[in-house]
Amino acid sequence: MTGLDRRVPASESRRSARTSQKSAENLRARRESAKPGEPTSDAAGKVWLVGAGPGDAGLLTIKGLRALEAADVIVADRLGARAVLDGLAADGVTLRAELVDVGKLPGHHAVPQDAINALIVQLAHDGKTVVRLKGGDPYVFGRGGEELHACQEAGVAVEVVPGITSAISVPAIAGIPLTHRGVATAFTVATAHEQIASLSGGRDHTVVLLMGIATLANSAIILARGERGGDCPVAVVEDGFGPRQRVTVGTLSTIAHQAAARGIRSPAVVVVGDVVRLSPYAPAELATLDLSLYDPLASARSPRA
Repeated sequence: MTGLDRRVPASESRRSARTSQKSAENLRARRESAKPGEPTSDAAGKVWLVGAGPGDAGLLTIKGLRALEAADVIVADRLGARAVLDGLAADGVTLRAELVDVGKLPGHHAVPQDAINALIVQLAHDGKTVVRLKGGDPYVFGRGGEELHACQEAGVAVEVVPGITSAISVPAIAGIPLTHRGVATAFTVATAHEQIASLSGGRDHTVVLLMGIATLANSAIILARGERGGDCPVAVVEDGFGPRQRVTVGTLSTIAHQAAARGIRSPAVVVVGDVVRLSPYAPAELATLDLSLYDPLASARSPRA
């Protein structure tokens, strides 16, 4: 798949951060003294922030693949990104780039974000074409904005290639549309690490929780207190495009117990709202929506007479 696969030890990350900070300071000094139109960087490196999608190589964009093929170095997360690289290799795609594993997993960041920023900047200053390969989309809870800003501050050419976020693609493989005429007209994507008490709306406003298994019980209690109620349908889709793919469907009142009983683990996407009733995995007592009652030309929530 690649010429060299290595991990970044903490000592090297700190060293890279110090070196990159010095390089950025030198670059800013050259900018201030440069004449209009005069180049401020000695290297022609570039950083591509590429969304790898949910872990299926078939869902990687063509532009993302082209960036990988042109890369000198690929700086990859563990979740999603490595599965895509493995999938490309299985399909016979050969990448010449060195692979640097920064090992980011839910709740465990082997290399701190500031060290990752410093690493990609330093590699670009060394004249490398760098792909920062991130699971899902770089701008959906992926800290891609921070990496973009770090490159811009250091005078490094940078381009973003969007990816398919798991917030949409993982519910889709469980047969759950996040919106559906007459059922749901809006959706919100949030992390359960953040305060979700302020999320308004009822069951027709779908809520998608990422990185939410550790706090699932608390999230369910908070969401059940509002307009949604305890009997609001919930689905948990584990390992969406991986070998452990599994769907668990319940309600806000039951899902925490179900998760404990079934040993639900990350990575997983949680979907809350009436759209869960449309899933083929929904039990009979929840699969009660009769879509023939909805007039697609009428306003949302207006059943046909």
